[in-house]
Amino acid sequence: MSHQTPRSYLFVPANRPERYDRACTAGADAVIVDLEDAVPPGDKDSARDALAAWLTPDKSVLVRVNAVDTPWHADDLTLCTLPGVAGIVLPKAEMVSGAVAALCGDGSRQLLPLIETAIGLTRARDIAQARGVRRLVFGSIDFQVDLGIDGDGEELFYFRSQLVLISRLAGIDAPVDGVCTEIDEPEQLQADTLRAKRLGFGAKLCIHPRQVPLVNDCFTPSAEELEWAERVLAAAAKASGAAIAVDGRMVDRPVLLKAERLLLQAGRLKG
Repeated sequence: MSHQTPRSYLFVPANRPERYDRACTAGADAVIVDLEDAVPPGDKDSARDALAAWLTPDKSVLVRVNAVDTPWHADDLTLCTLPGVAGIVLPKAEMVSGAVAALCGDGSRQLLPLIETAIGLTRARDIAQARGVRRLVFGSIDFQVDLGIDGDGEELFYFRSQLVLISRLAGIDAPVDGVCTEIDEPEQLQADTLRAKRLGFGAKLCIHPRQVPLVNDCFTPSAEELEWAERVLAAAAKASGAAIAVDGRMVDRPVLLKAERLLLQAGRLKG
């Protein structure tokens, strides 16, 4: 994983091993090899074997395992002990089992629980506080199905905001938004990603390499934002604690913290 706090997570089906290397060079900050939804039941074992054969210590991928109530879950977790697996994406997360906690609780692997059900959202605060959890992921499509919701816009604002709030309270990274299924409509992807960013999300799932550059760009501070942030910090430094205005707007502590956060994201300020 190439970015300190990933902005983009690219799925690659575990039953398409010829795509593994291409996914790793597509520019995504993290790659998720998917043993769950992307793989038909009859191919689960062969897909797991293909991933095991490809993994080496110099690889760094996440693995979406099959859910805890499936017959493949235990073998998937065994695979995740291999070098090269940086973490586990846990689907239909409604709790963190002892087996998953044992794999991720010591900090050697990160855990990204997918919140995809009503029960999962209800228990999200406990899930977020489990050892090893790096950030929550919103499985928006499955979530809509579970609750009988038709629509991915304002219909899900409340639930997305809950994940942002819970993540902040747990002191973990901002959550990851669900996929945009429109592969050839960059305007829709951009709108979805910028909406997620406005709501407080920090990353997005991608289902095709073409989606990665746009998602990365949306979650990267723009040149204009960075210039503004640098002006704010420079003015604050000169003021020595006195009230100041930048671009005609008052700068108080929350504005200063926003400027510092933008510069930290861009690597222009040390934490």
